[in-house]
Amino acid sequence: MKFLDEAKIFIKSGDGGDGCAAFRREKYIEYGGPDGGNGGRGGDITFIAAENLNTLIDFRYTQHFKAKKGNNGMGRNRTGGAGKSITIKVPVGTQILADDKETLLADLTRKGQEVTLARGGDGGRGNAAFKSSKNQAPRQFDSGHPGEEHWVWLRLKLIADAGLIGKPNAGKSTFLRKVSRARPKVADYPFTTLSPQLGVVSVGDDEFVLADIPGLIEGAHKGTGLGDRFLGHVERCSVLLHLIDASQEDVAAVYTTVRNECAQYNEKLMEKAEITVLNKTDLLTQEDITEKVSQLSKVASGDILVISAATGKGVQSTLYDLYNWVKDARDDQYPTPRSEND
Repeated sequence: MKFLDEAKIFIKSGDGGDGCAAFRREKYIEYGGPDGGNGGRGGDITFIAAENLNTLIDFRYTQHFKAKKGNNGMGRNRTGGAGKSITIKVPVGTQILADDKETLLADLTRKGQEVTLARGGDGGRGNAAFKSSKNQAPRQFDSGHPGEEHWVWLRLKLIADAGLIGKPNAGKSTFLRKVSRARPKVADYPFTTLSPQLGVVSVGDDEFVLADIPGLIEGAHKGTGLGDRFLGHVERCSVLLHLIDASQEDVAAVYTTVRNECAQYNEKLMEKAEITVLNKTDLLTQEDITEKVSQLSKVASGDILVISAATGKGVQSTLYDLYNWVKDARDDQYPTPRSEND
């Protein structure tokens, strides 16, 4: 299945049904009077976050969604039936934006979360509704109210606890394969990861979700390489794991490049907790590793972790550090309620 994280679709709710102009005509009833019923309400357009979806690819082929019109009213004071509504399933983490691509209409971050963006039009009144002491045989009726219609953008931002960032060939895919059952493509050339990948990582009896984001290069915010379009998927992550290829000559410059591209995309990414990891250290001597760590310490805050995703050296301890950050973020978001005895 191809990955698609952005789509534009057209939605239209159903028009309301027309009211009915009718009169009661029965044998032996001389003055039957008006009995035209009201029109039915048009169908709604509702979005729901579904757990088993992780791409917007379906909206590449189906882009127009129109709910049914309400049925017209009928004689004998019968109200028309409501038009059939449409429920559109989208992945958890989908944002719905207006046609200007800036106004946020809804953010579906929980499984089963629903939002109705286009409500069906109300049905028109039948002539029975116009009856009065001064107008006992009205012939007027209302037409149904039109439904709402919009062009909207769907933008998917994957829900993950932690995100992997770094330049191409930093070993992010290898790391994800090592710590989870995800199987992203691994090769010795840049941009082997063309779309974000998710993996569930087990740490003891607990689990968290790790996202692998395609590599960033200088000028990504201007569209160079794969650009920065996938950085939106780490906006929801509570912590970033920044992998750096230890075989690079100037690891400090590599670190700074990626951080600058993140800042150009969204300054809020700079506020997230970050763990800096020197990867592929199996290719270096201990003396070289010490020198690389020293270089990174001048530009990165916090301790510099040393690992080799290929051999597994240092990976497990890195996972525990990463999980501690994730756990702290979860506790801040969902604090444990205090008991009455506290």
